[in-house]
Amino acid sequence: MADTKQLYQEVILDHNRKPRNWGTLPDATHQAEGVNPLCGDRLQLAVKLSDDAVEGIAFEGESCAICKASASMMTTAVKGKARSDAERLIQEFRDMATGKLDTGKEPHHLGRLTVFAGVRDLPTRVKCAILPWHTLHAAFNSMRTTSTEADADPMHEQTPGGAA
Repeated sequence: MADTKQLYQEVILDHNRKPRNWGTLPDATHQAEGVNPLCGDRLQLAVKLSDDAVEGIAFEGESCAICKASASMMTTAVKGKARSDAERLIQEFRDMATGKLDTGKEPHHLGRLTVFAGVRDLPTRVKCAILPWHTLHAAFNSMRTTSTEADADPMHEQTPGGAA
């Protein structure tokens, strides 16, 4: 358990200090802004889809370390993937972060992203971790903005009890 927490902290710190795919993407085909009013996180995400695959992806903004690390790892995970595979990762990550997917017992495609599995035990940080994923979902669906707050959460209805 201590090793898992240490790995989580190391990964978060590494991706916060040196975020992958940070910056702008001038030839983006899809864009969205994500906001977590509770924490103050604000991300701008740009995606270039080509033949229904993520050819390019970049993000920037102001956010906490968990949100920035999640965005950094997300962009790395979906780059080069088919949109349908990226959408599957969006749902699996959300399910893992909210405790609906036990990555130790159920099949998934998350790979290294499972380092975020412990966030489900930190309810105030779940929205920080899932904001980049909400924003990617919004970009794919031509929504200019998204939020992690209740009815503004694009995946709100998919969460048991309506809590995000």
